[in-house]
Formats: sequence, C-alpha cells, structure tokens
Amino acid sequence: MPLKRVAALLALAAGAGVAQEPPNREALQYAIIVTRHGVRSPTWTLARLNQYSTEPWPDFGVPPGHLTPHGRKLMGILGAFYREYLSGRGLRGADDCAAPAAACFRADADQRTRETARALAETMRPGCKTEIQAAPEGSADALFDPISGGAAKPDLALSRAAVLGRTGAKLDALIAAHRPALDALHGILNGSGKAARSIFDERSGLAESADGLAMTGPLRLASTFSENLQLEYANGMEGRQLGWGRLNAANLLEVLSLHTLYADLMRRTPQLARTRGSNLLAAIARSLEQAVAGKPVRGAIGAPAGKVLVIAGHDTNLSNLSGLLGLSWVVPSHQPDDIPPGGALVFSLWRSRQDGLYAVRLQFVVQTLEQMRLAAPLTAADPPAIADVFIPSCSSAAGGWPCEWSRFRRVVENALAPN
Repeated sequence: MPLKRVAALLALAAGAGVAQEPPNREALQYAIIVTRHGVRSPTWTLARLNQYSTEPWPDFGVPPGHLTPHGRKLMGILGAFYREYLSGRGLRGADDCAAPAAACFRADADQRTRETARALAETMRPGCKTEIQAAPEGSADALFDPISGGAAKPDLALSRAAVLGRTGAKLDALIAAHRPALDALHGILNGSGKAARSIFDERSGLAESADGLAMTGPLRLASTFSENLQLEYANGMEGRQLGWGRLNAANLLEVLSLHTLYADLMRRTPQLARTRGSNLLAAIARSLEQAVAGKPVRGAIGAPAGKVLVIAGHDTNLSNLSGLLGLSWVVPSHQPDDIPPGGALVFSLWRSRQDGLYAVRLQFVVQTLEQMRLAAPLTAADPPAIADVFIPSCSSAAGGWPCEWSRFRRVVENALAPN
C-alpha cells in the first residue's frame, strides 16, 4: 500500500484530541496563542550530521534552522483553524482589518519564528496588512531567551543540583534505563554499517554553556537526532529520505521518548525553567491582566482592545512555561508533553455572564503527525489534537478546568523568579 494511503488511514484511526466546551454562561474575551515555530530544517549542517550516520542526511532545501515551505504551509493551515475555532467560541473581531489593534503578533528574532508568525497572520487575518513585532534577526530577545539577552543569570551550581536531584548523582544510570530507545535510534542511524561517530562516543555530564547549564553525552545527541527524524516525517519525506528507509511511525515514537526526556530534564526542571521562562510567563499574565482591566498594563504585549495575541517562539519556551506551572498533556501520535512543530499553549480568558468574574482556561493544540505529513485541512469538524490542560493549584473541576483569575495571578506570581 502506498505510504501516503497508509498515513491517511493512520490519521483516521488515531483521531484528534477532544476538548470540553465551556458553558454558555461564560463569554470568551481574549486569547493568547504561545506557539512553537513550524517544521524547520535541522539546525546542524549536513556535514556535521553526516558524521553520525552511515548514509547522508536529506537536504531540506533551506538553510539550517529555517522554516521549510511545507512548514509554512502547515502554519497557514493552523492559522485558518484558529480563526474558525476562536470565532466559533464567540471571539469575534480579531480578523477585522479596520481594527489593527485587535490582533498582535510577536515573534522571536529567528527566520523560522518570524515566518511562522507571518504565516499565521496571513490566515488568521486574511487580506489584512499585519505587522509582525520582532527584534532584529540575529539578536537576542530577552522575552524568549533572557540568558543570552542579558536579563537573567542562572545559578549554575543550583541548576546542576536541580537536574541531578531528579536523575541521581550519575547520568550513566539514566542512559542505562533508556538503552532500548537509544539502541533503536543507533540502528536507524547506522543500519548494518558503522558511522564515523556514535551517539555513545560522548561522555554524559553537565557543563556550563553560553545559555546556562548544558548536558553532554548520548541523551543530548539522541534528542537532536530523534527530533530531526520527526522533522523529516512531518515535512512529508518518503522513501530513502525518511530515515534512510528505516523509519516508521512506531519507531519514531519510540526514539522521540529520548527527546522528551531531555526536554523534561533541561527545560522543564523548575529551577531551570524559572530562570529561562519567567519573562515570558510574566508577559502572558500581564497581557491577560490588561484584557481584564481594559486599560494599559506595564509589561503587557499588544493593546487593551486586543482580542488575540500570538507569540511565536520555540519548544524551549513552551517547555519552560510547562515547567514553571507544572503542566502536562497527552495528545494522539505524540509523546506525552512533547512540543512538536506548531504545537501551542492557548490561554483563553472567559467572563461570567452572571457575576462578571473572569477565569483562565488552558489548552495544548497541535497537528497530529499525519496531519502534518499530509498537510491535511483543519476545521471544527476535523480539528487538530486539542487537550484541555489542568493548572495545578489553580484549576477547578468544571468543564475545561477553569482557573479563577485572581487565583491564576497568585499562581503565576509564586512561580516567577523574584527579579
């Protein structure tokens, strides 16, 4: 059976996540979409990648780390879905070209994040001239990277202790515990041959780096290579280009457990997440506060009259937010808590029609791997995977797990770094 036909059947079998609809007694006032950029090429050069495989890695046709044409198309599909989804939940006016302040698009400085925001804007506000707010390309934006941006300095000793406190004094035990997945990845990279370099060559450890604490060793390398294989799959590659003919949906999901494990340790560990994610979480909270107040709030992004704020960043940013707030999710075709290309945390602000009180709901939205691979259209009838996300110490048991506004503010303030 042709690969595309198999993929289509898998997509139908997997289905998509189903979220609960809030009751009619609440009205949607505002939404913040914090999204990872779309499908990109690997950030390493082909020459560097090829050292670790017996056959050459495929060329994505764009410079390292850039959004691919397929990735841009997928973000446009998501943008059209967000427009329909938010409008269907009662949030109207975000696509009004006569009201430019109704939607704000803020992106990190990289090409892949700027173009992701632009692709979303084109379909969320079709026909409108929309500004993409971003720092100059190549610069460090402290909203997304406060360490490189000079706004934060990590305590390396404490960061190291926080990670080792979750793994034990030696990282070697972690490698042993996940050896089956590492061996599966090694097999995909090598086939029946032997590459010039192996993921097992590098010794496990934690060391200082330009952006704080860095991990060395097999898990770090496995995280990079398994994500690159995910990018091949999501970009629609086939035949020998797809893991040299050795990659399929099942073993891809297996090796991606290494990527999510690495992200959990190095991005979601609260000590690390607090340093790297506090600026972004504070901006989200203040933007929600501005929507509640209806007047300017210092540190907010966009205008008080705004309906939608889109923040286009990286999986690192979303992992930091989930580590700060203790968030978890599971959606079809992906590893738990993974943040694939285009994955987003959506903060929505609701107002009670009865007493006027506000509440925040949170969802994780992402296309399934097959929806990405096939560039499948998305509608309310055929949505991406959507998971309602529970906010610990905040959410109630009501539908969609709403978090009362004043409680949400307290939870955020307790999570943020003091400075």
